Amino acid sequence: MRVRKFAYTHFCWDAGDVTTRGSGLRERKKQATREALRAAALRLALERGPDNVRVDDIAQAAGVSPRTYNNYFSSREEAIVAAVTAERESRVAAVVAARTGARLADDVIDAVVEQYTDPGGPGRDALLLITTAPALRAAFLDAATAIERPLADVIDDRLGGTDPYTARVLAASVAAAVRVALERWLRSAAATPAAGGLVVPAGSLPDLLRSALAPLAPALDAAEERLRRGERR
Repeated sequence: MRVRKFAYTHFCWDAGDVTTRGSGLRERKKQATREALRAAALRLALERGPDNVRVDDIAQAAGVSPRTYNNYFSSREEAIVAAVTAERESRVAAVVAARTGARLADDVIDAVVEQYTDPGGPGRDALLLITTAPALRAAFLDAATAIERPLADVIDDRLGGTDPYTARVLAASVAAAVRVALERWLRSAAATPAAGGLVVPAGSLPDLLRSALAPLAPALDAAEERLRRGERR
């Protein structure tokens, strides 16, 4: 009886291990599919122009069905912009999480500026595509809201789980400030002609981001100060 019990326990352990490996494999496949879709979307948009790209075209180029496409993106614009933003929201959160020794406000602002002005980011052609197509500009601005949830989790960790609202409100405010800065940056494109009649944004995006985020620094500082007072008690 003991042997059979041990065997059963051993089997359950193996089954759980297989389940964990299976879950990891599924996540990797989903990530690969997402990357293939956004890469195909950007390539086709650059080749044909965004208005001449259909969801079916993107799905076919990525080797999946249109139904699968709809599990990842709600529109062609969202997929094209995703190729340019490329997991930016998780990278912002990761940078803040890695810098745990400094002032929270500085860490958040520096992480946002760093990830939104990464020199290894989208090339000039991709940026021109985004800034000159109204539907893509709108999707690009909407994508800023994606930083809210992962950033809220990191802020909550930094603040020691202060309450259910503080981290979410602060992260939502950061996302709103980023959108304001991007909106102003993109608006300048209309007044800045480039070669071939195209337009590109003018002005310093890092400066715009820092200016838009600066009013949030006192709120981030106050949240940290409440945590310090709580620890002293």
